[in-house]
Amino acid sequence: MGVSGCGKSSVGLQLAGALEVPFIEGDTYHSYANVAKMTAGVPLTDADRADWLLALHQQIRDARLKRSGLVLSCSSLKRHYRDLLRSADPELRFAHLAGPRELIAQRMAARKDHYMPPTLLDSQLATLEPLQDDEAGIVLDIAQPPQELVRQILRT
Repeated sequence: MGVSGCGKSSVGLQLAGALEVPFIEGDTYHSYANVAKMTAGVPLTDADRADWLLALHQQIRDARLKRSGLVLSCSSLKRHYRDLLRSADPELRFAHLAGPRELIAQRMAARKDHYMPPTLLDSQLATLEPLQDDEAGIVLDIAQPPQELVRQILRT
């Protein structure tokens, strides 16, 4: 979890490979309308995210029912989003990729062919509700290389 540009996809792919489980890129589940809004620099609302979160909930639920592992990248910016996802599998754990705004902005500016413009970073940071002590998960410093972040996740 984390704001756009924090490395969710890179870390998620490596983690899924280490665990030998499927990786799901949460962004691919956004509707065309959501992608169009973000591309235009318009932040999504809770209502915009509702169907997207339900689709991700279903993916987590399906993996739980099949007793298969799964790594899913998803911003999960708010506690109630995470609560919804966790309701699909009470054993769900979050890895919050966190770092300074400047580093994330640099990463976003360097990306090619991504619909999320750097201008939306501040709205995402304003929306972000960090993991709480009662939530299963870990907060990681994105200044570290992805391989090290994966190692830290696996240790927990």
